[in-house]
Parts: sequence; C-alpha cells; structure tokens
Amino acid sequence: MRVAIFDFDGTLYAEETFKLLMNHLKEHPIYQTKYRRFYRSIVPPYIANKLKLYPDAKMKERSMQLYIEAFDGIAEKEMVAYFDELTKPVQKDFNPAVLARLQKHQAENIHILLVSGAYTQFLHQVTAGISFNQIIGTEISYKENKVDTQTVIEHVNGTRKTEKILQALEGQQIDWENSYAYGDSFSDLPVLELVGNPVVVNPEEKLQVIAKERSWEII
Repeated sequence: MRVAIFDFDGTLYAEETFKLLMNHLKEHPIYQTKYRRFYRSIVPPYIANKLKLYPDAKMKERSMQLYIEAFDGIAEKEMVAYFDELTKPVQKDFNPAVLARLQKHQAENIHILLVSGAYTQFLHQVTAGISFNQIIGTEISYKENKVDTQTVIEHVNGTRKTEKILQALEGQQIDWENSYAYGDSFSDLPVLELVGNPVVVNPEEKLQVIAKERSWEII
C-alpha cells in the first residue's frame, strides 16, 4: 500500500491555524469574554519563549493547552459548531496546487493521511468535503460530553507526528519508497524522510536548503 501524508498549516492550508483560532476567539459573539483569560495565561510563556528561555515545541504545546482551557466545561457539540464556523474561511485559503496533488493521489487509490498539530476536531470540520483515509491531530479530551481540561493534551508535532503515523499504519505493508509526503517546515523533516517522494511546499529557509541539497521537489 502506498500512502500520501499531508501536513496542514503552511501546506494544505496556506496560513497558520493558531493565529486563526486566536482571532476567532477574540472576535466571537459568544466566547469573546474567554479571550481575556486565554491572553493573560499565554503572555508569561510567550515572553519566556521570545527570551529563548522556553523551547518552541513546548511553547506550541502550552499554547494549545491554554487555548482549550478557555473552553473548560463547554459541550462537545458546541465545540463542533465553533470549529465549523471556520470551515469557509479556512477552505478559501487552501493551496490549490496541494489540493490538486491530494485529488491526484486519491484517483491513484493511494491511502491519504492528514497529519497536523491542530486539534483533530477542528481538522475534521474545516476539511468537510475532502476525503481522507485518516486524520491525525491533537486530541481534545471530553468527559461526559464536555471539554475536560484536567487531561493534558499531547501536541502532535515533530517526531511525534512520525510516531502517530507509524501507529496508525501498524500492521499494514507500506511501500514507503513509492509513497509521498508534503510539508513546509523543518519540523516536518522526520515525516518527509519516511517516504521516497518528499515534496516541500513554500518551505521555510531551513527546509528549503535541505530540499535543494537532496533534490526534493519544491512547489
């Protein structure tokens, strides 16, 4: 079985999910009051990160945790509706070249995975109308159908993406040499190195250097 693995931020989606989520909360007619709580809690780690006292990976994970804590006790169906409001804004910023590749791989009967650090529930909503065999993201915990912030989230990023992919495909005979992976950032490197056909999308400088050295496709 061949697979095609797609990153989301900066790859399928041309923008940054977390920036979108912050603005959505800040301007939301129902939940905007929760933005203050989130903002107050994120300032200390943000400053520490800018001072190089707090690693980027930990900052991303902490940000995801703090964001969802603003919704503590909110019903799952309300979270679905909240994320669904972002479907049109997100889809208008899908990268057409990447979307075309995804559709091409589907026509070739390749197993399609979307792998991202974004919330899994968010990914399911904003990719409505696009078929994936599997979606791997950062899970939101629920207890009695309400957001449970006592359970610490496990942010899917870097090498953890690779771990989740291998877990999801466990027991399958994967033709890695003839498989594909799409990513835009240096943190996507472990996933890109899994396959024989890595493709970098509008890459950040560090990844672009590697892609050119290894003669990888750049779109």
